[in-house]
Amino acid sequence: MNDPWPEELRLSAGGAELHVRFDSGESLTLPAEYLRVESPSAEVKGHGPGQEQLVWGKRNVRIRKLEPVGSYAVRIVFDDGHATGLYTWPYLLKLGREQADIWQAYLGKIAAAGFSR
Repeated sequence: MNDPWPEELRLSAGGAELHVRFDSGESLTLPAEYLRVESPSAEVKGHGPGQEQLVWGKRNVRIRKLEPVGSYAVRIVFDDGHATGLYTWPYLLKLGREQADIWQAYLGKIAAAGFSR
C-alpha cells in the first residue's frame, strides 16, 4: 500500500493556516503556530534524542510562502524568519492525524516551563 500523496497545499487566513488535501481523501488544516513549534528542523528537533528545543511565543506567526523540495517535501517560510524545516509528506500527515495529542503535549510542556504561546 502506498502512502497518501498530497494533491493540494493551500494557505489561508493570511498565512495563518495550511490546508493539505491528500489523494486518500484526507484533508488537514494545520495552523501556522502549530507547524512552527513542531518544525522538523535541527533548530527545533535537535540532532538527536534529548536535544529538542522548546519553542514558544509563536501565537501570531504566519506562513509567508511554501517552497517545494523535490517530490518529497515542502519548506515552509515563516514570517519570523524560520525556514529550515523540511516537512515531508509523511510528517505533515502525522502532524494532521495526531494534532490533538501533539498540541496538548506541547501546551503541557510550555506551561511546565512557565512560558506562554
